[in-house]
Amino acid sequence: MTEEQARDWVVERFGQEAAERIDLFLNLVVVENDQQNLVAPSTIPTIWSRHALDSVQLVPLADRADGQWVDIGTGGGFPGLVVALVWPGRMALVEPRRRRADFLRECAEQLGVADRVTVHASKIEAVQVKADIISARAVATVENLLRAAAHCGKPDTRWLLPRGRLDEREIRTLKQQWRFVFHVEHSITSAESSIVILDRVGAR
Repeated sequence: MTEEQARDWVVERFGQEAAERIDLFLNLVVVENDQQNLVAPSTIPTIWSRHALDSVQLVPLADRADGQWVDIGTGGGFPGLVVALVWPGRMALVEPRRRRADFLRECAEQLGVADRVTVHASKIEAVQVKADIISARAVATVENLLRAAAHCGKPDTRWLLPRGRLDEREIRTLKQQWRFVFHVEHSITSAESSIVILDRVGAR
């Protein structure tokens, strides 16, 4: 997918203003990347498809029009802050690295979403927020994420976990250990990537 196609995907689903807000944010990321490594420099030429669209594709999968979203290991703002630019609910960004957390706060202020975006400069274990949606992009194993963030979940919380190549053995083990319905969607940005969707058994 080209950069233009990635941006058009967002315009078609969320409108021109949403795409322009993401443009502004991506510019901030590129500038800040000279100060701290937010994204791999090699991905900057494809930042719309590689990072922005990769983040925004989670919104339709959330199946929620509002509520509390918790994004674990937000890093340079992906997917959590990008999601907050197109999704109207509350967003908690969990990023333990102080410099990155400071950058995320500054971006939320500049982009006009600070009233509904909270940045937690800590690990998820220290965050006391009950979430309707929990996301984590390539952070730890699925099992470790479930253990670390279980206290943030509710009976109807949906987990959205973008992964690289999926380990089917891991999924089989998780199905035996956790009472979740597992569903896998293919990423629209990479044939090599999947998004693991988890709902508690009987919750939906």
